[in-house]
Amino acid sequence: MTDDPKPLPASLQEICEDFLALTEPERLQLLLEFSRDLPTLPDRYAAAPGMLEKVEECQSPVRAFAEVADGVVTFYASAPPEAPTTRGFASILAQGLSGLTPQQVVDVPEDFPMQLGLTRAVSALRLNGMTGMLTRAKRQVIEQLAAAEG
Repeated sequence: MTDDPKPLPASLQEICEDFLALTEPERLQLLLEFSRDLPTLPDRYAAAPGMLEKVEECQSPVRAFAEVADGVVTFYASAPPEAPTTRGFASILAQGLSGLTPQQVVDVPEDFPMQLGLTRAVSALRLNGMTGMLTRAKRQVIEQLAAAEG
């Protein structure tokens, strides 16, 4: 087994490149655009928000869940509109992780949030929140795979 970093899946690589092509103020604006594009929760989760796991690292009330079905991951998250940075991070993960295989999600580097070039534009606490969302998604995927193997 090697310790070589795995390449980002195409969906996350594209998002990363979009951020890195911009200046810092423009990156923050792109993050705010992502916040407006957070996918709406399906009814089964909207009606029972407790099905989504609370992300303790986030200052805002954020809940997230990575669902594995038919060999594909879908990342769901809820974050309040008054927390646009956190909501933007949730949207990046929802758009970047959804559609990937479980292994691709598990292989996403833990430092992916740092790769977006936002370390000077947003607080370390906010980046820690995104890392918390990613860590939970990866753990949830692993747990579902283990349960399926039974």
